[in-house]
Amino acid sequence: MFDLTNKVAFVTGASSGIGRASALALANQGAKVVVTARRMDKLVALAAEIKSHGHQALAIAMDVTKKSEIDSAITKAVSEFGRLDILLNNAGVAEFAPFLDMTEAQWDKTLDTNLKGYFFVAQTAAREMAKNKWGRIINISSIASAGVGVGFPQIAQYCASKGGVIGLTEALADELAPMGILVNAIGPGVIETDMTTGMLKDPTQAAQLLSRAPLKRAGKAEEIAAAVVYFASDEASYTTGATLYVDGGWLAT
Repeated sequence: MFDLTNKVAFVTGASSGIGRASALALANQGAKVVVTARRMDKLVALAAEIKSHGHQALAIAMDVTKKSEIDSAITKAVSEFGRLDILLNNAGVAEFAPFLDMTEAQWDKTLDTNLKGYFFVAQTAAREMAKNKWGRIINISSIASAGVGVGFPQIAQYCASKGGVIGLTEALADELAPMGILVNAIGPGVIETDMTTGMLKDPTQAAQLLSRAPLKRAGKAEEIAAAVVYFASDEASYTTGATLYVDGGWLAT
């Protein structure tokens, strides 16, 4: 099951956290993996690690807020591997600020990365996928995505972006299904990544964050990567427009 041999996967935000773990997981299932982010040194090291395990990888520096870089990166990926089958939209930013004090620059930075970037990477990737009538687009959302009865103060712009990701996922699932492209989202809970390190190292903040989840711990990036592999595979062939929350039971309480 979950055999991705000869599939080509394109991962954004691959330099750390969920993106890095997912790139490794996709490669371990046989996919040729294109890893992208702004930090080229991290990408080169990741590509080397993937290759050391006998898999194929390509590192490309790319900023998801710049459409010209998106187009160039996907062109390079297709030139290298001949096709594009799987997209993991994962690049993201989060900055804390009270709603009444939030600046236009903070809003724009978050929405440009977390939502606009997803849109244009998916658009360019889907054009390639449509050529082969097969594709998988996987968008990383969050439990902070609205519609689930849980609010998150001081990250209003982040919540708006992640709710938008789910709306985008559902719209694309409907529009791209006739082309053989499935589109799904994953909503992580509190995961051990660079984004959460500061909070999880603070005993008070960590206790507050984890008190709601029945499993009473933060998740690992590899636990999100497992969901990515499922959505990327043929075993997910009857799943599209779905959001899978991997949150330690957070939303169940």
